[in-house]
Amino acid sequence: MVRDVLEPLTASIQRWVTAVDQASLTLRANPMRTVLGALATGVAVAAIVIVSAALDGVALFARRTSERAFGANTFLLAQVASPGRVTRRQLEEQLRRNPPLTRSEARYLDRLSGDMVTYAPSAQATSEVAYRSNVFENAAVTGTTASLAELRDLGIGRGRFFLEQEERTGAQVAVIGADVAESLFPGIEPLGQAVRIAGRGFDVVGVQDRLGNTGGASQDRYVWIPLIAYERAFGSPRTLQIFGKTTGQRPSVVGEDRARASLRARRKLGPGVEDTFDLLTPEAARDFVQRLAEQISLAAWPISLMALLAAIVVVTNTVLVSVTQRTREIGVRRALGASRRAITEQVLAEAALTALAGGAAGVLLAVGLVAGLAAALELPVSVRASTLCWGIVASTMAGVLAGWYPARRATRLDPVDAMRIE
Repeated sequence: MVRDVLEPLTASIQRWVTAVDQASLTLRANPMRTVLGALATGVAVAAIVIVSAALDGVALFARRTSERAFGANTFLLAQVASPGRVTRRQLEEQLRRNPPLTRSEARYLDRLSGDMVTYAPSAQATSEVAYRSNVFENAAVTGTTASLAELRDLGIGRGRFFLEQEERTGAQVAVIGADVAESLFPGIEPLGQAVRIAGRGFDVVGVQDRLGNTGGASQDRYVWIPLIAYERAFGSPRTLQIFGKTTGQRPSVVGEDRARASLRARRKLGPGVEDTFDLLTPEAARDFVQRLAEQISLAAWPISLMALLAAIVVVTNTVLVSVTQRTREIGVRRALGASRRAITEQVLAEAALTALAGGAAGVLLAVGLVAGLAAALELPVSVRASTLCWGIVASTMAGVLAGWYPARRATRLDPVDAMRIE
């Protein structure tokens, strides 16, 4: 029984080895035609691989920027957490329904957090920041607590974030963003220098690395100061934003549920009553970039598939020309006893080898381009191994599809008529 299975399999393998060998000889004999077919496939496969890597890069960018601007697994409680994502009417309705978040509510949440949630209330104002005659306008001065450094990746490149003791005493210390540092201290070390904010002096204890933009807003124009010092400089904030993060290994939803239940209890909201505050989760914070990635993919994938379709057409034409030029040869082989299957296998092998060579070249080109762009943009974007495999498989399948019509035409040739062609 084993022999009955092995013999046909061995014969089939031998036929395909012969077909591949003959196809490779044909391709080497016609280098220009082979290069054109492989080039079309290579460009298509490179486009597919680059699109896949670009979409992976957008997803990575979404995660990193949201972690910098929002925090990984961090949620936000606010009167209105996402004003830019609602209509004007919805915003007016939320402002009317949701009262401001106060310091007493922040303290209440902290008391009820136990060991489940870490909170960091914050308030923000736009202000000038000055050092001697240098002035940085429209800085986002944010008053917060020392615990914010536990919740978010603030990217402190030099120095440190302010300490809990400095927070409690309202010490006039500041952590500044990259744009603020470069504008106020060109060629000077900012650490230890004193800047003026709202007429008060603040010692610079930390400088952030360059963080770039998130959702069109620069993350490099921030100045971070203790919340008590902020209240001295700008007065009590109208409302707070309260960042929260589940502690330990608990799922983030545990902390979100605890925060929602605590604030509802504080505001005496009964069952079925709508929340009078906004709670923004990390997933919601990444929605904008994710939607952007989806929009890019909607346009990019059809373009890539069209490129692959064009490659199939080019390979089909090159193999069809090869079949036409070898009409007499195919007729002689058929007259000498070559089967239709053998002719079909050789033509398909020729198309598949052309596409495979192009696919391999396209993959190498795409990997090089992605690596170069990643180095230039300083993003750890790379091509996944699964994408490379998929690109090779797609090119080979495209070659088989491209060879189907020429193979069908070759097998329909009448041996006598084909032998008459000079």
